[in-house]
Amino acid sequence: MTTHNVTRRDFIRASALTAAALSLPARLWSQVPGANSDIRVAVIGFGGRGADHVKGFRELRGVRVVALCDADSEILEREAKRFRDRNEPIETYKDVRRLLENKNIDAVSTATPNHWHSLITIWACQAGKDVYVEKPVSHNVFEGRKAVEAARKYQRIVQCGTQSRSSTGLQEAMHYLQSGQLGKIRVARGLCYKRRPSIGKVEGEQPIPPNIDYNLWCGPAPMAPLRRKKLHYDWHWVWDTGSGDLGNQGIHQMDMCRWALNTYELSPKVLSIGGRLGYEDDGQTPNTQIVIHYYKTAHLIFEVRGLPAATAAKEMGKYRGADVGVVVDCEHGYLVIPSYSGATVYDRSGAQIKKFQGGGDHYENFIKAVRSRKVSDLNADILEGHLSSALCHTGNVSYRLGTQAAPREIVERIKADNEAAESFGRFQEHLYVNGVDLTATKATIGPLLKMNPKAERFTNSAQANELLTRHYREPFVVPEKV
Repeated sequence: MTTHNVTRRDFIRASALTAAALSLPARLWSQVPGANSDIRVAVIGFGGRGADHVKGFRELRGVRVVALCDADSEILEREAKRFRDRNEPIETYKDVRRLLENKNIDAVSTATPNHWHSLITIWACQAGKDVYVEKPVSHNVFEGRKAVEAARKYQRIVQCGTQSRSSTGLQEAMHYLQSGQLGKIRVARGLCYKRRPSIGKVEGEQPIPPNIDYNLWCGPAPMAPLRRKKLHYDWHWVWDTGSGDLGNQGIHQMDMCRWALNTYELSPKVLSIGGRLGYEDDGQTPNTQIVIHYYKTAHLIFEVRGLPAATAAKEMGKYRGADVGVVVDCEHGYLVIPSYSGATVYDRSGAQIKKFQGGGDHYENFIKAVRSRKVSDLNADILEGHLSSALCHTGNVSYRLGTQAAPREIVERIKADNEAAESFGRFQEHLYVNGVDLTATKATIGPLLKMNPKAERFTNSAQANELLTRHYREPFVVPEKV
């Protein structure tokens, strides 16, 4: 605003705001993130992906990692030692509740197992802290919505760890797609073709390693006996704590598909087909799966494959050149996203039309929003994370309520849907070359579930609605009212 455009009302308002700001106590002013101070970040859970959180935030100017929290004392001590060896002060916690009491922490970043994501987010918002939460942001639909409500109620900045949203190449590709230059979208297809070998089979309850506080590790989940070889990572393949590869790796591609469709609600209908096929182990989630979301504008079809291209092959299969990626089919061509930072556009004959490339720093984007206090500065606000995570959950709900069926029965159920039938045909071929005969080892087909997207409730299955939430273990309860 230039001087000659300043009205008397503007001048009085600006003077009042300046006086109010100057009257703030020095201590309070120093606690405003970005007001002449570093952003102080705590990282919660860093046995896997969280290690990158520590590295990513440490490398940002004006950011300090000041606290660490993990229920595994060995992992906690290993990372804390690295800080001490660099002469960087660090506080350590086993219990996230004690960490959130620390008034000298501005933001938390969490990469715990999925079942903790929403509760940590809610508790942190209630404690007045901003949050970077890994994908999926929830273990079920209910708690993801509660995380959104907490962020809004407490006016917190909450970023989801779907880092493709910060890729400049993908931002440009999505703009191109939504400009209509490729015509109407016919189907957005997400692919998670990622090798997942057997996790083995145990005969009974396994001992909990002495370095792990199992009560804190379980948190909101049942404190059930450990019935697999490894506590860490293989929790992805057990329903109490994980979501299979649909919610592990596939959430990234699910998010890109929803981004491509430019939709901001759950699908009105969903159906899933799949199974844990090719081996018998202690995993529960499907290693081979199709999820069909029936949006009114176009289908969103997701494919999970944990087996290789063929028995004993080292490489994974591909669909139009992508294995862990996205293919968006349109009237005049198609767009392929084979990675987080690039996309290529082809015409109907397969000739390349255009290419988009460019990455981005998702942690930096979060810090920018923490300083500005503008949710609109976030590339992956918690609402985006909730919707994409929930699409994974509703697909799994259909699968979990399904029954085993012979291939001809499955074909009969989906034959009116050309895209679904084509996907199931390739599903069968993929399993056949991996030695799985679906006439002998049957796949599971779930019910076609109908949903009220605004209420985020199913309209044709009480059983399905029960799986939109869970029974929480005291005191680790996701509240109805945040």
